[in-house]
Amino acid sequence: MRLKNIFVTNDDGITARGIHVLAKALSGIADVYVCAPDRQRTAAGHGITVSEKLYVVEAPFEEAKKAYSCSGTPADCVKLGLEVFRSQGIEIDLVCSGINHGANLGTDVLYSGTVSAALEGVICGVPSIAFSSCSHQPEHLEVYDRFAAQVCQAVWGKLDNNTVLNVNAPDLPAEEIRGVKFVRQGIREYENTFDPAADEEGKTYYEYSSKPAVYEDLPADMDVMASQDHYITVTPLQYDLTNHGMIDEVAGWGIEFQR
Repeated sequence: MRLKNIFVTNDDGITARGIHVLAKALSGIADVYVCAPDRQRTAAGHGITVSEKLYVVEAPFEEAKKAYSCSGTPADCVKLGLEVFRSQGIEIDLVCSGINHGANLGTDVLYSGTVSAALEGVICGVPSIAFSSCSHQPEHLEVYDRFAAQVCQAVWGKLDNNTVLNVNAPDLPAEEIRGVKFVRQGIREYENTFDPAADEEGKTYYEYSSKPAVYEDLPADMDVMASQDHYITVTPLQYDLTNHGMIDEVAGWGIEFQR
């Protein structure tokens, strides 16, 4: 079965460089259709819009057959975008989110609009992949020029509708990348600070700033360690957060409803 139509989205906004690099890379193996946020939506998580109007506007996008900007979140873009394209007779085979400007490793995936967009794809029944570069100002997105298409072709027909592949590439020249590691989600910790400042009216507000921790003693099969060691990381993720091994244990804790 041939891969025909790929849906591309992101959380950095439709004008971000990463989404154009990804769309161009994938346009050689399938028709590319885009629906992406009309502005920066980094760390939007899996929020969707339920109490505001959503606007979808056709947008110029050289690397795609058709593209729309959406006023909503990354998850909105996928949920609504799939319906819009389906109404036009376009059935999407694969959702690809990215290329994100910044890593999506460890527990950061819980905040990530990039990963959430891909998770929305699988919730809607479409296999999905999230692609990220491990720099907020990436200089080596060309690493994905061939690799993104290779990943899509390798997983097509094998990736189920419950799993997202989370792919993170170091922002390094290709010759400095040590290879690919297939790893589990790790821990992503920061030196979190909220710096107070005053606005033009003298009201105090807070700006979030953080510095990621550098690890030395985590297991090598965690994504954060493999990334530090200059590997591209590939992690299969799922949206089922159940700790299945604890269900029977919790059932024995004496939690009862008294009428």
